Amino acid sequence: MQADALTKQADALTKQADALTKQADAFTMQADALTKQANALTMQADALTIQGIAKFNLLRINEMLY
Repeated sequence: MQADALTKQADALTKQADALTKQADAFTMQADALTKQANALTMQADALTIQGIAKFNLLRINEMLY
């Protein structure tokens, strides 16, 4: 009888552990998605910086030609 109660308790704890593992996996996936978004934004910022430098250089070249 006591063994049955302990078995039920162990089963409940196993289910809780499984649920927590699933939650942790979901959080990991969210963190990965946010990291990818951050990387994409960094790449966009870098591209805009390069475009700005190119435009600035073009303006300077045009000024020197006049």
